[in-house]
Amino acid sequence: MHDVTVGELVRMWVDGWIVSRGASDPIEQPWGWTIDMGQATHVSRHVLPAPREADVRKIVADTSAPGTWLKLFAAEGTVRPWLGPGWQFDQVACLMTVPLAPERPEVPAGYTLTRWTRGGVTRVLVRTSEGHFAARGQVAATGRSAVVDQIETAPGHRRRGLGALVMRTLQDTAHAAGATTGVLVATPDGQALYSTLGWTTHSPMTSLWFEPSDSSS
Repeated sequence: MHDVTVGELVRMWVDGWIVSRGASDPIEQPWGWTIDMGQATHVSRHVLPAPREADVRKIVADTSAPGTWLKLFAAEGTVRPWLGPGWQFDQVACLMTVPLAPERPEVPAGYTLTRWTRGGVTRVLVRTSEGHFAARGQVAATGRSAVVDQIETAPGHRRRGLGALVMRTLQDTAHAAGATTGVLVATPDGQALYSTLGWTTHSPMTSLWFEPSDSSS
């Protein structure tokens, strides 16, 4: 992965993310891509793999629609001065990758694992033996790369290896589909787990959305 640029990794993430979330095809922009999500609180997003001040300031100046998101692959401290009123910061995140390989994780006692594939997305569900939700995740393989997405472990079932179980199951699924590189954007908590599973961090990502107050609209 050392000869792959951050921009190329971000494009891999975009390609898998739109399949995972059922979003529109990305629209090419001079600075990256625009993707339509079509939800009330997430109408569209602009993804900038190498954000420049002039580009971000122009996007900010041209944005009036609430639910517009920015995904800027740079540190929050770098991009914060470029923003105007009405922009809300999501939690920090980072871009990570892993070389995919066969995995054979064991399901801990007291849990069951189910997986299914629909529309190019494989979902994994972990439940207790009584059927209670415990953990989940999904992966979209697009050629040689695969995007892992929406990893979640229920609060009462954390620190029991379920996150690793979901991740390794998804990685195995993607490898079996022919992908060689796993890609994801992780929260700080996720980054700690994924690092133990061999994932490498490549770039910070600042995530924010436009939600103007009465005074800033």
